[in-house]
Amino acid sequence: MQEVLGNGDGAVLVTVIASSGSTPRGAGSRMLVKADGRVCGTIGGGAVEYRAEQIAVEAIKEKTSYVKGFTLTKNQVSDIGMICGGDVVVYFQYISPEDEKARDYCTQVLAALERDEDSWIVLDITDATCWQAGLYDHTDGLTGIGGGGQAPTLPREMFGTTARQYEVDGRKYYVEPLVRAGQVYVFGGGHVAQELVPVLTHVGFRCVVMDDREAFANPQVFPDAQETVVGDMGKIADYLTIKEADYVCIMTRGHKADYEVQRQVLACHPRYIGVIGSRNKIGAVTEKLLADGFSLEEIQSCHMPIGTRIYAETPAEIAISIAGEMIAVRAGH
Repeated sequence: MQEVLGNGDGAVLVTVIASSGSTPRGAGSRMLVKADGRVCGTIGGGAVEYRAEQIAVEAIKEKTSYVKGFTLTKNQVSDIGMICGGDVVVYFQYISPEDEKARDYCTQVLAALERDEDSWIVLDITDATCWQAGLYDHTDGLTGIGGGGQAPTLPREMFGTTARQYEVDGRKYYVEPLVRAGQVYVFGGGHVAQELVPVLTHVGFRCVVMDDREAFANPQVFPDAQETVVGDMGKIADYLTIKEADYVCIMTRGHKADYEVQRQVLACHPRYIGVIGSRNKIGAVTEKLLADGFSLEEIQSCHMPIGTRIYAETPAEIAISIAGEMIAVRAGH
């Protein structure tokens, strides 16, 4: 959007703000459309998306915003060209290249994406033709809506894990999670890690890779990682600070290093700890950790062996199984 506005073009941000039944994609799905067609994104494909693109182009010509519903009942399915029934509510948000607030909003959102802090997009769509966009985080509260220090007071329960509409004091808001706090720390830069980091990055995780070998922890091997760290696996606190919202994947080159890392990160109580390896290896490590004073409950809170059980064999398949498990943990928070 920032690039489009910078080129002096108007655009429409097409967002699914509500859905029910069996629809292709749910609330939070979006695409950006210019006068000559879609720029990026998708709201699910098929005839609804095609029709939404046409409506977006018309909205650009009219320089207006509005909400439109698509009802996919059994009788209408064949007419619309979809194979699944349900209702979709779509917001067509016209953005003018002369709108300085829209430019500022792009800058604000891009900055939020660089911070490891929970944040949410907030749209005031009480008057669909005259939207206001803002951002909410626990540090600054709500910014960008209201202006002049008059931002509305919104209840904390609005800011959850799913995109939803709310009505507060007679005004209608659409709220969507933007950033979910939590870095992923991958210990070991071997074959599985090299497959895992691109997958995790693609689904919105921010990854840091640590290894004691520079050949396995560098930006050339991990171009998608936010950071690569070469250091002593026995002293990870000298290099990293692991917080409660973080995720840890342990896949070093040997059982001894895996145990050393797990022993250290258990004391940090991150949201997720996954350890690669066989059940025999996990049993042996469990005995060591018990001897170190960790409770069986603490040890069993780790995902061992790491990943969802999809009978993965190759490093690429194992990466998919790990990503699936981490997506489920993230969604649960």
